[in-house]
Amino acid sequence: MPIENSFRKGEALLSPCSIASPIPGFPETVIITFSDRMEIFLQESHKTSVIAALHAGDTRPIYCFTHQRKRLGLYRTGLGGSASAALMEEVLVMGAKRILVFGSCGTLEKGIAEGRLILPTHAYRDEGTSYHYLPADDFIDVPTHNKLSDVFTDLNIPFISGKTWTTDAFYRETAELAKVRREQGCIAVEMECASLMAVGKFRNKEIYQFLYAADSLSGDKWEARILGKTPDDLRRAMLRIALDTAAALTPEETE
Repeated sequence: MPIENSFRKGEALLSPCSIASPIPGFPETVIITFSDRMEIFLQESHKTSVIAALHAGDTRPIYCFTHQRKRLGLYRTGLGGSASAALMEEVLVMGAKRILVFGSCGTLEKGIAEGRLILPTHAYRDEGTSYHYLPADDFIDVPTHNKLSDVFTDLNIPFISGKTWTTDAFYRETAELAKVRREQGCIAVEMECASLMAVGKFRNKEIYQFLYAADSLSGDKWEARILGKTPDDLRRAMLRIALDTAAALTPEETE
């Protein structure tokens, strides 16, 4: 085994427990969003309270609320595997037992329409964070895919499943790389899935993820489509799906 891999097995000098602490009454199911618009829409439709805050250059409140008689949490994370994984680590320490993350992705196949929902089955590890949690490999599987697909089916939410390409080089998604990833079976590209799944496996926590198609890298040229200009009605629809799904994943409270 390479010596650097043995170094990665040691205890971290700085752990999330050094930054965060358990919070009584913290919601067991927490939704991660990447959009401040989702926070606004949540506050418009639900009575929320701030149960904690994360500090990552700016203050990010963690909202607590009730949906379908289930107590849930929601917060806005940072882009990329490194930022999103670090903040999720702190939320897991605070008391979250399962995480549902949702956001946009680029498509690698021409037939995937904008707004189409995608459930990742595996993520190609073209980022750095996952390698600090798990041994090196090309792909990481998404162990929660089958359960999430069952929930979507029960809720009559149309979706497709497939592999995704996780990269932290937003402006280095070349045509050559996109072609290789398609040949490897990837149908989408995003920036967090591999990292978050690696944290979930390392910490033995349930991490769920769904994506919605925004831009396209399926041809010779990049197509923006709805990236950066997603209509509010589509954003609200994505939030409703996240809320209903999180409620379905959350067990009934017992006395």
